[in-house]
Amino acid sequence: MVLLNFSHPLTDPQRVKLTAMLDVPIDDVHNHPAHFDVARSFADQAAALVDAVGLTPEQWQTEAIVVNPPSLAVIAVTVLAELHGRMGYFPAVVRIRPIAGSTPPVYEVAEIINLQAVRDAGRERRIS
Repeated sequence: MVLLNFSHPLTDPQRVKLTAMLDVPIDDVHNHPAHFDVARSFADQAAALVDAVGLTPEQWQTEAIVVNPPSLAVIAVTVLAELHGRMGYFPAVVRIRPIAGSTPPVYEVAEIINLQAVRDAGRERRIS
């Protein structure tokens, strides 16, 4: 499994939980935190961010990929649109959540969301 991390670095406990939830080892991690310039096109910056991952066109279409998206919503959706264009489908994404009552704030992996399954289910609701 390839992990594309466009957010904060994952802690060891987060990686352990993510691996357990995926039920496969994470063989390759690409850390590329998203820091966008609000004065420039987000579409252009998303393309450059995804380019920086360095996968080949064949890898984009054949590797098992899970994504920890950027935290800012508009950056996340723009990056996901770019990924969809390269992969041909929406990737699974990691949802991180704060652990209630933790001081300082501690975050855990909450779930893995299969965006393609969400899209396909939405498509069924549109048709019916």
